[in-house]
Amino acid sequence: MAFSPDGRLLASGIGSSSDGTVRLWDPASREHRRTLPGHMGAVNGVAFSPDGRLLASGSKDGTVRLWDPASGEHRRTLAGHAGTVNGVAFSPDGRLLASGSYDGTVRLWYPASGEHRRTLAGHAGTVRGVAFSPDGRLLASGSSRKTVWLWDPASGEHRRTLAGHAGTVNGVAFSPDGRLLASGSDDKTVRLWDLTPGGR
Repeated sequence: MAFSPDGRLLASGIGSSSDGTVRLWDPASREHRRTLPGHMGAVNGVAFSPDGRLLASGSKDGTVRLWDPASGEHRRTLAGHAGTVNGVAFSPDGRLLASGSYDGTVRLWYPASGEHRRTLAGHAGTVRGVAFSPDGRLLASGSSRKTVWLWDPASGEHRRTLAGHAGTVNGVAFSPDGRLLASGSDDKTVRLWDLTPGGR
């Protein structure tokens, strides 16, 4: 699920492979606004662009779809992953979109054009969650191999591996100041990582 930047919409992905839709809701009235059909599999992740003009959805069908949340119009489909897309995230400036997949990669896209920018490879297992730091200089990805990887999205360089979980890392999130990273795992713990120089 994801709120729009102005808080007026809530997007939810349907986890049933037989559905493959995204639903938009008015959180104030709890009213269902519209259903966005098109995916051929379960929708595992949704994210609004920082300006609220785009909604991205990642699916078991291996694609990312971009939508206009105001009209419900399908803008484009981003294809290239070789497996389920588990998570999507926009960069803070909205110029990049990251998608993490069962194929063990993170792909970076230009959402304005749909062009694939680069593939970040190295995880030995499924990528379950992705998140950009508030300044856009880091991208975190959580993996089924119990680790979090930090990347430089500008260069595609792998910066650091954060190890310590005893199970799949399903989600990652940066603090608003970018100094902390939280990771949630199947090991039933949340870990907080200090990303300041010399932090652990």
